[in-house]
Amino acid sequence: MASVPAPPEAPPKPTWDPREPVRPWLRPTIRIRLTLLYGGMFLIAGILLLSIIYLFTAQALHVGVADLPFKIVEGKVQPTTDWCTLPEEGSGEQFNQAVSACLQHQRELALDDLLRRSLFALLGLSIIAFAFGYAMAGRVLSPLGRITRTARQVAGSDLSRRIELDGPDDELKELADTFDEMLDRLERAFTAQQRFVANASHELRTPLAINRTLLEVHLSDPGAPVELQQLGKTLLATNERSEQLVEGLLLLARSDNQIVERKPVDLAEVASRAMDQVRSEADEKGVEVRGERRAAVVQGNGVLLERIALNLVQNAVRYNLPGGWVEVATEVEHGQAVLLVTNTGPVVPAYEIDNLFEPFRRLRQERTGSDKGVGLGLSIARSVARAHGGRIAAVPREGGGLVMRVTLPV
Repeated sequence: MASVPAPPEAPPKPTWDPREPVRPWLRPTIRIRLTLLYGGMFLIAGILLLSIIYLFTAQALHVGVADLPFKIVEGKVQPTTDWCTLPEEGSGEQFNQAVSACLQHQRELALDDLLRRSLFALLGLSIIAFAFGYAMAGRVLSPLGRITRTARQVAGSDLSRRIELDGPDDELKELADTFDEMLDRLERAFTAQQRFVANASHELRTPLAINRTLLEVHLSDPGAPVELQQLGKTLLATNERSEQLVEGLLLLARSDNQIVERKPVDLAEVASRAMDQVRSEADEKGVEVRGERRAAVVQGNGVLLERIALNLVQNAVRYNLPGGWVEVATEVEHGQAVLLVTNTGPVVPAYEIDNLFEPFRRLRQERTGSDKGVGLGLSIARSVARAHGGRIAAVPREGGGLVMRVTLPV
């Protein structure tokens, strides 16, 4: 009978569980390091200041024979300074009082000199302490700066960035490791979401394409009843709408990340192509498409940038009024490339502007007068603009319509 292999041994458990409280004296925490740092700095500064004051005091109290305010010449006492006056004749008590006054005045002068030198020494030590403290604070807070820079890069849709902080196992490293772990989970979640949308959109393409082919074959039959042809046209329009929805979801999933490969793209050329594509639809609705386009070269993906312009111009034409106009302009302003799409149309309340950029959100039918589109155009435009490091904003136009402004870094 064959022996059953023993199950593999379980990996050793970590010696430290981050969920359990850790005593601060078991590892070099920031509190202990700052306590030792500031305590050591205070101790060193105190020792230096005490030593300087001691040296100054010793120098002030060290009085030689030549420094005395009086001298003895042939048995007589003669003053050596202007402020020391001694009686030429008198009792011993009067003489002692005069000598004591001279010595007291000399001590006052020594204390004044000591105070002045101590103040200068304190000023010098303060400057050195502030400079040293500034340097040490920058060294201690440098991990926080690294965490902040990584957070800003992540805020720009670059979820692949990590802090990977080295150094002692303190609170800052624990914070950085926790932040990296959170970024890992976020990246996995976003990747899974985008993969799901892409896979679902790809899987939906095939049946929609088959439905479109079958409907077109039945509609091409001249002997088909009128009711059947009308139903086929309705189903074909519905199928086309579903295909647009699938393509929009796929593009939205692809454009939600930072653009890696960038090439020079002229927004003026992109806007001109978008205008050419909607020209026939604008003519059918009686909408004039115009505008002055100046060169505005940015670094990005030409296909996605053309999608921004096409979505904005299409919306401006579809949600317009007969006899209205759409003005498309491009320029470079304050170091940024600007795409400006202005159109006439129904009055749009300011409180509904933010809702326009949400997926599957459109203005109500009675306000737009059109049911075209699937509600992903502005969501895709905003996603593509963010992926290029730019932004898109909309404001109601006076008299009706919207003013869409896209700004991209040059």
